[in-house]
Amino acid sequence: MPKMKTKSGAKKRFTLTGTGKIKRKHAYKSHILTKKTTKRKRALTHFTTVAETDERNIKLCLGMK
Repeated sequence: MPKMKTKSGAKKRFTLTGTGKIKRKHAYKSHILTKKTTKRKRALTHFTTVAETDERNIKLCLGMK
């Protein structure tokens, strides 16, 4: 059986932390920024972790399971 390929879209969007959690960027930070407040844009800059319910699917896309 051949090796599983990693989904290229997933490998560009997600990274693993040292504890095994998956890190992602916030959405809504790419365009139409004039109507968003500075506080909101600044908050969207930081990384966050993926929800536990989505972790399994993302790990499959990354070829981890």
